Amino acid sequence: MIVIIVIIAIIIIIIAAVFLNSEPPERKCGRLGEEYAARMIESILNGKDHLLSNITVSFDQKNTELDNVIVNEYGIFIIEVKNYNGQLVGSVGDYEWQKYHTTDAGNTYVKTVKNPIKQVKRQIYILSNYLKQHNINVWINGYVLLLHNNSPVDSEFILADVSDIDRVIHTQKVLLDCRTVESIIGLLSKSRNTL
Repeated sequence: MIVIIVIIAIIIIIIAAVFLNSEPPERKCGRLGEEYAARMIESILNGKDHLLSNITVSFDQKNTELDNVIVNEYGIFIIEVKNYNGQLVGSVGDYEWQKYHTTDAGNTYVKTVKNPIKQVKRQIYILSNYLKQHNINVWINGYVLLLHNNSPVDSEFILADVSDIDRVIHTQKVLLDCRTVESIIGLLSKSRNTL
């Protein structure tokens, strides 16, 4: 009898572990896209660049998660990653965009997604004010990396590839001193999301 109870308990634990560790397809796609983008970013970093991923910051009861933050002598750079497959339709000022995806069978599905440009502008606002609360007043640059290079708009906020990332993080005109860079890295390192 005890053996049967132990076997049932093991089966329940295994089923619970599989169920709790299952990841919805959209979340998995997003996570894999973020991991791919982090590797892209790492490929062009030099010794003075610091990449922090999955940072959560708050200001005035507004929270945001930052996929990637690069801190170097040229400034602070947020890179929001989107792994949207299909055609995107929308304009810079739209709150939402439409994502059209056609399957191999020819079926087209439409999904509404938040405009990532507006999202990164919100992230800039929250991070800027979060840093100001800690007596760090610096300019923050924010960009969206669309992994499928399918932006419906031409915008300075959209990055298409690794050369765009390299250009924006290594060519700014305002330089940060080493002490400010270290302060920012220390503060943001405490805000890493470990999930």
